[in-house]
Amino acid sequence: MRVFAMLLAIGATLFVAPSAAPPGTAKAALAGAAPGAPVAAPAGAAPGAPGAAEDFLPADKSGFGTATATGSRVWLTVQKAGGLGEVFYPDLSTPSARLLRFAVADGRRAVAANDAARVRTELVDDRALVYRQTFTERTGRWRLTATYVTDPARATVLTEVRFTASDRRHYDVYALYDPALANTRHDDTGRTEGAALVATDGAAASALAGSPPLAATSSGYRGTSDGWTDLLADGRLDHRYASAPSPGNVVQTARLRLGGGGRATLALGFGPDAGAALTAARGSLTAGFTATMRGYAAGWHRYLASLHTPPAVLDGAEQRRLYRVSVMVLAAGEDKTHRGAYVASPSMPWVWGRDDPSGPYHLVWSRDLYQIATALIAAGDVAGAGRALDYLFTVQQKPDGSFPQNSRVDGTPVWEGLQLDEVAFPIVLAHQLGRTDARSWDHVRRAADFLLGAGPVTPQERWENQSGYSPATIASEIAALVCAADIARANGDSAAADRYLATADEWQSQVKSWTVTTTGPYSSGPYFLRLTKDGNPDAGTTYTIGDSGPSNVDQRRVVDPSFLDLVRLGVLPADDPAVVNTLPVIDAQLGVRTARGLYWHRASFDGYGEKRDGSRWEFGLPDDSRITLGRAWPLLNGERGEYQIAAGDKAGARRQLAAMARAVGPGYMLPEQVWDHQPPATFPAGTPTFSATPLTWTHAQFVRLAQNLAAGRVLEQPAVVAARYT
Repeated sequence: MRVFAMLLAIGATLFVAPSAAPPGTAKAALAGAAPGAPVAAPAGAAPGAPGAAEDFLPADKSGFGTATATGSRVWLTVQKAGGLGEVFYPDLSTPSARLLRFAVADGRRAVAANDAARVRTELVDDRALVYRQTFTERTGRWRLTATYVTDPARATVLTEVRFTASDRRHYDVYALYDPALANTRHDDTGRTEGAALVATDGAAASALAGSPPLAATSSGYRGTSDGWTDLLADGRLDHRYASAPSPGNVVQTARLRLGGGGRATLALGFGPDAGAALTAARGSLTAGFTATMRGYAAGWHRYLASLHTPPAVLDGAEQRRLYRVSVMVLAAGEDKTHRGAYVASPSMPWVWGRDDPSGPYHLVWSRDLYQIATALIAAGDVAGAGRALDYLFTVQQKPDGSFPQNSRVDGTPVWEGLQLDEVAFPIVLAHQLGRTDARSWDHVRRAADFLLGAGPVTPQERWENQSGYSPATIASEIAALVCAADIARANGDSAAADRYLATADEWQSQVKSWTVTTTGPYSSGPYFLRLTKDGNPDAGTTYTIGDSGPSNVDQRRVVDPSFLDLVRLGVLPADDPAVVNTLPVIDAQLGVRTARGLYWHRASFDGYGEKRDGSRWEFGLPDDSRITLGRAWPLLNGERGEYQIAAGDKAGARRQLAAMARAVGPGYMLPEQVWDHQPPATFPAGTPTFSATPLTWTHAQFVRLAQNLAAGRVLEQPAVVAARYT
């Protein structure tokens, strides 16, 4: 599989090498002296700058964590294939490390732990984001475990490494670290400083240190003078460079000194400069791994204890564990400098990992933030939802009342598209939070007035590559205007309230005439379309799908489950004939039946997913080529489940909750997409793809569906909207 070949080529980093020497004997090539003698210091500058360019790692994470303490501005990700993936510092829009992994060498050859071993990721504590990976060599000769946490008191990632060999041979364990400071991968420098490895790029710095202190160290350039390239040649670190002084793709290598019981602790500290990074790393080592992990876990225990208990509708320990992890993933996705800025995912799927600086998933999207905030309210974290709304209003909102398509956590817009649901949802959230104060009203008023002038046609709907009359977007607009009217009356502005309600009523009366076809090919009855370009759903108006999809497609052939937001938001009743008739159309056209459950594609002819050979999605592919194929989205199960609750079908909603739970990957991470039966069909259907994982929207939908099931109603539905229309 091309993806796996690429992963091994770019990601091999943990090496263990065996030799016939007795345990504890140092390799002559590394020590240059008798066993126990000091290791010679590295010397000289590494050649080969700037080194080979590399993308960020695949997005299929098996763990994501950070301390609950806001002073610790560092986040870790765990790779499904093994080792740490991107580490974010000083905020969640800024990856500052590409990977930290391990290798094993015997003086004759070296192997990447991820390549030579079976890798298993486990959650160490059901109530904390503590992850442990076990690498078991495929013939049973050795085993390595790595446990990952962040320091609540410092910007440090701590890894406890344990290594045991069953064949009584001596193995050297190496750590390979690839910095990507300040979200750039090709302008770092590195050096050995004492027993630590320091990397800088002028904007930030990192320091890798160990306890016991690191032994052999080297800084070099990827593919020319880095330690992994050296080790691959003969299993020995023959060339150890004191520095990599020219900006480039620096890779740093260190041999671990394994103490009693084959243990070592690695500290990866960050700071604005080398001194601060070294202070952080050394301070964490002084505190010790056990004490740090205890404090890290205690922070998560306190957070969960402040929330509602997992609802009884969750079926068994696995669903309860997934629920807790989902709540913690949502909380971990909040930036600690710009409070309320929750990102979409700490990952860079497919071609997005090539961007320098990277994006767009570790950005803030108003729509995703609404989904996260409503899940936080359902879980009991009303304060977190309140911070999200404050961020939307005081950081993201533009002077004209609109919101950017997305932004960095500091509010800087990145993409310049306009999506009217992203203008509407902050109003709906404000209403749910009971924000009727004058300051909130000012923000609501500006957003509502913008909707009056811009709607109902949206330049982009929620899948971001089409414009038109979208039933989902119009649902959010209607709900927002009714909620805004309620807030306007609370502030004594009855004229504004009347304007908002008049427009909402008009759009509600026309939404079906704009988006429901009676002449489409999928049913003799009426059914909702993804959108119409002209507000005439019975016309055969054509458009190009995008993402390598077909061109000149009759709009009556394109459907999408997102029309269910009309019911969720109280704009139409669950038993509306067009709604009911569209459900079997969606199942027939978009449904993916798997052993794990029924899932759905997000829209007809979707191409946002892996290529037919399983390799990564990319943009700019020719229309009609169908090179890329969109897969199934588990978050849509949550939306169907919420509809079923509104329709009185709790058993159906429970099936959706179970299907979402079965879509989980290692470490209880929920993905953006799961594999279907389209090519390459080499992965089990219903299992996570290489899409963004974890996707906070999916985790939010799981939490919200569980709480809605327990309540027996859709908790986030604005009562004022439902009372008016349903």
